[in-house]
Amino acid sequence: MVEITPNYEKFSSNIGELNYRILYPKNFDQSKTYPLTLFLHGIGERGDDNELQLKYVDKVFLNNKNYNDFPSVIIFPQAPLSDNWSSRILTDNEIRQAFQKNAIPTNSLQLVIKLMDSLVKEDFIDNKRVYLSGLSNGAMGSFELLKNRPNMFTSAVLICGGGNPKWAKDFAKTTSVWVAHGSDDDVVSPELSINMVNAIIKYGGSPKFTLYENVNHGSWYNVFEDPEYLEWLFSHTKN
Repeated sequence: MVEITPNYEKFSSNIGELNYRILYPKNFDQSKTYPLTLFLHGIGERGDDNELQLKYVDKVFLNNKNYNDFPSVIIFPQAPLSDNWSSRILTDNEIRQAFQKNAIPTNSLQLVIKLMDSLVKEDFIDNKRVYLSGLSNGAMGSFELLKNRPNMFTSAVLICGGGNPKWAKDFAKTTSVWVAHGSDDDVVSPELSINMVNAIIKYGGSPKFTLYENVNHGSWYNVFEDPEYLEWLFSHTKN
């Protein structure tokens, strides 16, 4: 088995810097085109080591079989401890998370947007195959990213996250979305995902939805062990 190690990188702009790792496909050739995939980690993988963001996804994206079967340029950014991917507001109600319709993205998410804006312009990126996934806080940031870049992503798998249902109006018809959540999640209420799924349907989308029974917050384990995860994500192409 060949050890697969994404390169260490740092993206700089006028609003700050963002640590990220980038994984190139096997035998990468700049004269060819490849899909572009973005993965946003959860709240517990923030930091400045540019390594912790791979904690849960190493067995998925750094798996030799998946690496060969699903060639893509893959981006793994890391938010610092002082920030996160989502503009969500913590509340005292049962759901405990609120999302404003016209929220301004966090600095870290703005940096991700700038990074992705620059990457999709590269000649070796196939703009019809740009994929997104995230877990927990990363899924919340992903919903917000879809709101801000509704035409960028081909498909997205968002795990145990949430957002403002009104955001779905912007991306329901442009991005294929798979939403997954654990039914017993007491960290991020499954109601948040259910609300987003209902909104996507309301605004003309046709989302895939998986609610794992008797599963708490770690539903990403269920998704990552499902062979359909990458198969579904990479099966979509924009017209």
